[in-house]
Amino acid sequence: MRRDNERKPLVKHIYTADPSAHVFNGKIYIYPSHDVERDVPDDDNGDQYMMEDYHVLSMDDLDSECVDNGLALHQDDVPWVKNQMWAPDAVIVNDKYYLVFPAKDKDGIFRIGVASSDSPTGPFIPQDKPIEGSYSIDPAVLVDDDGSIYCYYGGLWGGQLEMWQSGSFNPDEKRPSGDDEALGPMFARFAPTMDRFETKPCHVTILDENGIPLKASDEDRRYFEGPWMHKYNGKYYLSYSTGTTHYICYAEGDSPEGPFTYKGRIMEPVLGWTTHHSIVEINGEWYLFYHDCELSGGVTHERCVKYTKLDIDDKGNIKTIHPYE
Repeated sequence: MRRDNERKPLVKHIYTADPSAHVFNGKIYIYPSHDVERDVPDDDNGDQYMMEDYHVLSMDDLDSECVDNGLALHQDDVPWVKNQMWAPDAVIVNDKYYLVFPAKDKDGIFRIGVASSDSPTGPFIPQDKPIEGSYSIDPAVLVDDDGSIYCYYGGLWGGQLEMWQSGSFNPDEKRPSGDDEALGPMFARFAPTMDRFETKPCHVTILDENGIPLKASDEDRRYFEGPWMHKYNGKYYLSYSTGTTHYICYAEGDSPEGPFTYKGRIMEPVLGWTTHHSIVEINGEWYLFYHDCELSGGVTHERCVKYTKLDIDDKGNIKTIHPYE
């Protein structure tokens, strides 16, 4: 039986998307991007996604009202940001809360920034500069059992991931296609101070069932954007959006650095172009937080955050969700 809130917009007074959900001190906190109404055409660069700030949502439990805790960080408060504050994540390290977010710098290049607070709801104080060596979008942070802090990130097309294949930014870089190896997300380890990467960023490799890296043409399975990492029964689960085919898929590995083997789909397409999610354990059960465009009637840059329960078998396989059944 579904909960009353399940698969329904958690808030309706603002548009929200890209939810990163966490349990901090027994309470559920959701860190979404904040969509704004813009009468602009859609394009492959994502120019219609002109988010300017972050609000933190919270719930005492899955049956309670979802509360908007107000403005947590605005682009005007971040010295290096020009615009487009896209999908964030949050993490607690040494009793301090960190908001990890992507935005375009003054040159129009996506970088990853960090802001800190003593409260999970902010307000967050940003660092003066983005993380050195960072680029692209959609950061997701995993604190492993040994205390290592991993950051996964990257998105194709408007997210600029493929524009860094040469080692520096080239907006004319050829996109992988056909039998080219698909680009996986990037990963690096944060320093405990959360102000720098202490390892050089590297691509994650996603393999097929025969141990061969997925191809760029395999749009039903290859990575596009929106990485998330969680651990289950000692295994690492990388989940992500396929972008063009609108699936949330997952791959499994024995190390947070990969490689990961493709396992299947978590969710079929939702209403709207983008798919972006997080996975969190709440009271011994696992839940998927995601978004669609139900609240706006299908406007792709006016989305709403939802959640639903995951069905995981004893081998760790995740049953595919059909979001409107």
